[in-house]
Amino acid sequence: MSFTIRRVTAADYDDVRRITRDAYLHAGYFTDPLHPYVRILTDVEHRAEHAEVWVAEENGTVVGSFAVTFEGQRYTDIAIAGELEFRMLAVDPAVQRGGFGRRMVEWIIDYARSLEGISAVSLTSGTDMARAHRLYESLGFERVPSRDWWVPGTDIELWVFRLVLERDRAGAGTDSTVPRRA
Repeated sequence: MSFTIRRVTAADYDDVRRITRDAYLHAGYFTDPLHPYVRILTDVEHRAEHAEVWVAEENGTVVGSFAVTFEGQRYTDIAIAGELEFRMLAVDPAVQRGGFGRRMVEWIIDYARSLEGISAVSLTSGTDMARAHRLYESLGFERVPSRDWWVPGTDIELWVFRLVLERDRAGAGTDSTVPRRA
């Protein structure tokens, strides 16, 4: 088996669109595929223009995707100085529970460690995303209730999770194979 994570290309957009939409609908976070947020989730072109979008591949097939953003960028919801924020992490429902979500989050953590000036990873998650919460907590993320927020104009509360990164003595991440931020 060959698992890799790489930057998205235009050839991946349809796969990322389908996987992200299907993952959120399959989990029951939305029931209407025309929900306004589902439209945002499926606008991969816009996301790729304003954030780092990555795909996870297993044996050459895209099985997941996520976006990475930093303080002050268009897709940033909560990242503050020194934080990498990841968003819209999705695994194809056909392969969920195969460890791909965990491997993507572990990669994100290693990537963050490789970046100068980044000392933490943050994310928001819906209050009902219990499986995701267990994953994040098992990897050392902690809830930061003081940073929780409500989606404007809705009754949707989002919880903030944060992981403070440990560094080796040189101050760099432990995985030198992770590509550097452009």
